[in-house]
Amino acid sequence: MTTERRPQSGPPLLAPVLAFTALTIAYVVVNRSTPHPDASGLAVLQYTQAHGTTIKVGGFLLFSSAVPLALVAAVLYRRLRALGITAPGSAITLAGGVLAAGWLALSGMLAWTQGRLPDDASPALARALADLSYASGGPGFVVMFALLLAGVSVPGLLAGLLPRALSWAGLVLAAVGMLATLTLLVPGFGYLLPVVRFGGPLWLVLVAARLPLTRPRTTHP
Repeated sequence: MTTERRPQSGPPLLAPVLAFTALTIAYVVVNRSTPHPDASGLAVLQYTQAHGTTIKVGGFLLFSSAVPLALVAAVLYRRLRALGITAPGSAITLAGGVLAAGWLALSGMLAWTQGRLPDDASPALARALADLSYASGGPGFVVMFALLLAGVSVPGLLAGLLPRALSWAGLVLAAVGMLATLTLLVPGFGYLLPVVRFGGPLWLVLVAARLPLTRPRTTHP
């Protein structure tokens, strides 16, 4: 008699989710006075020269947050597969999470570089580095993070893996994240970025607490 082996669901999900959320909050606290994207190059340069250490710490936190996010994507992919999700949702979750982590890492490195600008740096260089860090950690991250949210929400809804309200909330956040792409064309859409940037991690905490490890087996008479 052979025993059927259940698919492995992977390591606990809550630990990397909480680490990602904590690092995200820490980054916001450290960088709360960063000049807005529409600030002049001179204003950015003056802030950089006065707060170089703060900017480097923020870059470090941003880069560090990419590590648990990549782990979250991998664990979610494995969990969905173990739950029998063979549709593209699991692969979309992994791809979106890995790409989002990559954009965060790039944004952190750019911010760290900005914090090391020499005294004779030009305002144009300061503005360019700030724009690159904003574009990668803002629209770049949010749009890819939206793929992760959608990749979990759709099977969570269709297969009944998550409460319907939680699945729909994830889909709404994913839609907002996709709309945030317009920030690159119309800066006014930038208000959508923090909705996903901070609402997404909180949503992941709830998912980590509610996503099951196994699905009940159906028995046939």
